[in-house]
Amino acid sequence: MNELEASRREINAVDKQIASLFEERMRLVEKILAYKKEKGLPILDAEREKRVIESNAARVADPLLREYYVLFQQQLMALSRAYQGRLLEGMKVAYCGVPGAFAQIAAGRLFPESRQMAFADFASAYRACESGDCDAALLPIENSSAGDVGSVMDLAFTGSLHINMMAEMDITQNLLVLPGTALSDIRTVLSHPQALAQCSPYLREKGFAEQECASTADAAKTVAQSGDKRLAAVASLETARLYGLEVLERHINSSGANSTRFAVFSRVQGPMSPVPAPGEHFSIVFTVRNEAGALAKILNIIGSHGFNMSSLHSRPVEGPQWSHYFFAELEGGAGSEDGRDLLRQLEPVCARLKLVGSYKSIHLE
Repeated sequence: MNELEASRREINAVDKQIASLFEERMRLVEKILAYKKEKGLPILDAEREKRVIESNAARVADPLLREYYVLFQQQLMALSRAYQGRLLEGMKVAYCGVPGAFAQIAAGRLFPESRQMAFADFASAYRACESGDCDAALLPIENSSAGDVGSVMDLAFTGSLHINMMAEMDITQNLLVLPGTALSDIRTVLSHPQALAQCSPYLREKGFAEQECASTADAAKTVAQSGDKRLAAVASLETARLYGLEVLERHINSSGANSTRFAVFSRVQGPMSPVPAPGEHFSIVFTVRNEAGALAKILNIIGSHGFNMSSLHSRPVEGPQWSHYFFAELEGGAGSEDGRDLLRQLEPVCARLKLVGSYKSIHLE
């Protein structure tokens, strides 16, 4: 063992102690929160935090390290407040859109005790979970008729979050209008691009112009606020009730079996059982080396381990022209012996390999 390896081993031992002490500290934070809740005290006591940080920093002899210890303490205090907030206010789930969006409906069904937090776009919702402002992000990753949501797959490729659940929800699109609107009044239909694509045959048949919005609920909100009977929205029945719109025509999506799969992202990888469970899947993203047969070699390795690939998508990636990464979903467990061996064998043949998540796939009623 060389000096570098020895130092890393010592750091690992220290990190193990820190993890144990961190957990012990957070258990004490729970007791403090219980007292504050009983007495009606706020979570933040800024003056006390300042005194504690200064007092603790004085225990660090090295002046240079003391500067960094102050930062460490500040972050630790912030994490303690965030944890108290989670215990006090419940789980916060980020989604893209406004109240009434399909993602919010799905989040409410998955996490009925949670607070659903709206964000303007997929990236903002994803970053809110990364930063700790939210505890999870629920984002659409694929629709049965309109295909994959590439921008969410891009976030899975570039970001740090893990997929810990996939939830499929049946989607019924409806034509929503201001009360008293007739079909002949409508000129333009607003909705999310995916929803417009799902209803494309119907919209073309009626001769409606199409206008894209950030979400189906955004479209409904815009129509409700416009007062313009020439506008209509494609959205859910729940959204119609929320914004006081009438449902002029129901189930206008072209496919009778229209569903969206939502990925639940969080900051930690869920437990990976060594024994695969029914309905277990895992997703990987990878790039291939610039050599003949590189992709075929990767697919052969996956096949040789007995994993069924339920989906494979390619997406352009920044870099040389025509470079792509691949998003693959496999049936089975990444924590199984075959799963671990698969990842070990893929590592040297992929230019880049990342386990995005190991999860159960469920259907939302």
